[in-house]
Amino acid sequence: MNKHSNARRLVMAGCAIALGVTTATPSGSLAAQSEPSQAQVTNGELLPFAAGASGSTSGHAQMVRTASGATIVSLHVTGLVPGRAYASHVHAAPCAVGAADGHYKHDPAGAATPPNEIWPGDGPFVAGPSGNANVNTVADFRAGATAVSVVVHDRSLPSAANKIACADLS
Repeated sequence: MNKHSNARRLVMAGCAIALGVTTATPSGSLAAQSEPSQAQVTNGELLPFAAGASGSTSGHAQMVRTASGATIVSLHVTGLVPGRAYASHVHAAPCAVGAADGHYKHDPAGAATPPNEIWPGDGPFVAGPSGNANVNTVADFRAGATAVSVVVHDRSLPSAANKIACADLS
């Protein structure tokens, strides 16, 4: 982990402490049971899926379920192809279960697009000249317990095989 990642994590941890946010422990359990009146932070490291195994994609994702009822998701990805279009959204299955099959939807019968789904970057995003991307979004609802992973898709690949990385949120 580089010094910039450590500095960012320290800033985020300081903000969380100042806001009285509960966090996940290394074992994945919550340090305190979150109630609607408390914020909850979950995060995870991006690991490559089969479609991204030949690359060096890495990074991390974070979800904050705020006390006010919103959900903030941020994503930092490195090792992307500069100038290429990618997409990312929250999934309802862990990375190891069917390749995180199934988008998380606020209304399960609703549309497979924002605002019913949580897409960091609010839609497709383009990797910068260094192959990095930093995107985030704020959903106006508090994500449920089944919002458990963030998947990165390479839009240049066929939709059936374009998942290149995933982060389990714990």
